[in-house]
Amino acid sequence: MSNPSLSGRSPRIALTTYSTKPRGGVVHTLELAEALQSAGMAVTVIAMGEPGALFREVSVPVRMIAPPGQFETLEERVFNWIDAMTSGLHEMRDEFDIVHSQDCISARAAARVRDAGAPFKLVRTVHHVDDFTTQALIDCQRNAILEPDRALVVSKSWQDRLLDEYGVTASIVYNGVKPERFRTTLTAERRAELRRSIGSENRFLYLTIGGIEPRKGSEYLMKAMAKLKAERPKPPLLAVIGGHSFQDYRDYRDRVLGSLPEMGLELGKDVVLLNTVSQTELVDWLAAADGFVFPSTKEGWGLVIMEAAAAGLPVVASDIDVFREFLVADQHAILTSTGNVDSLASGMARLLDEPETAIRLAQNGHHLVADFSWKATADEHIRIYNEVIRV
Repeated sequence: MSNPSLSGRSPRIALTTYSTKPRGGVVHTLELAEALQSAGMAVTVIAMGEPGALFREVSVPVRMIAPPGQFETLEERVFNWIDAMTSGLHEMRDEFDIVHSQDCISARAAARVRDAGAPFKLVRTVHHVDDFTTQALIDCQRNAILEPDRALVVSKSWQDRLLDEYGVTASIVYNGVKPERFRTTLTAERRAELRRSIGSENRFLYLTIGGIEPRKGSEYLMKAMAKLKAERPKPPLLAVIGGHSFQDYRDYRDRVLGSLPEMGLELGKDVVLLNTVSQTELVDWLAAADGFVFPSTKEGWGLVIMEAAAAGLPVVASDIDVFREFLVADQHAILTSTGNVDSLASGMARLLDEPETAIRLAQNGHHLVADFSWKATADEHIRIYNEVIRV
């Protein structure tokens, strides 16, 4: 899809992200970049980090911008990272026709460079809005939504919120999933070895992704696990993948993990932290688990749910609006009342007690995944990019 204003060539695209870790926005960035490249677009990923720091290899060109050092407060960190990203993007200011930012930090930086005379148009995907508590960060986030030339979202829920709270009309472009990325060659021996390494040889193994964070519903999940343990002679085990976040959730994490003993749970025995893992390890753990649980209180879309479904896992999730946009309760997943420990525990128990339900959900999940491709996502982005260039 070419554009006359660019002398017949397709626009040169930069996808920017502040991180290199396997967070949802970064996964989105890399998958979209490769799908755009497959569609014939000239695309570059620009990320904050050291050379080679991306959580997986990619087929597109990558430019890294060195991050600044550590800072005392989140506010200091955000604004110093914006400054560093601004400097890095300024050096590339004439290389791209579209800069597509995936987060507040890179959006503010790109807006500065554009407003200083750079010839590119700025597109921003707002995956979700954070609950900042200082006015400076609230204003920063607001500007990162208002300043771009075009705003995108990945769900109807966030489209409505951006219009209601910011007066911004955003276009919906859903995420995709690449099923072949989650097909595993894991042998029975290796699967048994992984499960044995965390003590889940004969216990139902739940997997969750996203670390211990407030919006991941971690506290409710631990309480649900405690309820299941108290009710069962052979309780399930929970493995937690992830945990790297730009925001500092150490106090919350310490409080939640510190409360495990009084709940009757033992860290390392009932709850195991796997922390950040490679893409290969992630796929292996998805293949080794029996079920996926994701009781989030806020998400942009829920990409990891689709990845778990692609891996063949039955899913238990919260019933937040964004999940209901693509999940039908009891057809694609067991949906539980958000923030309700009893509801979550009951939903998790169904996977333990109803093997036929687990099988049916896993099969339906495979069918659902087929409806969301990164190719379709890339095609819609290309249409929007050309539209933005023409304005």
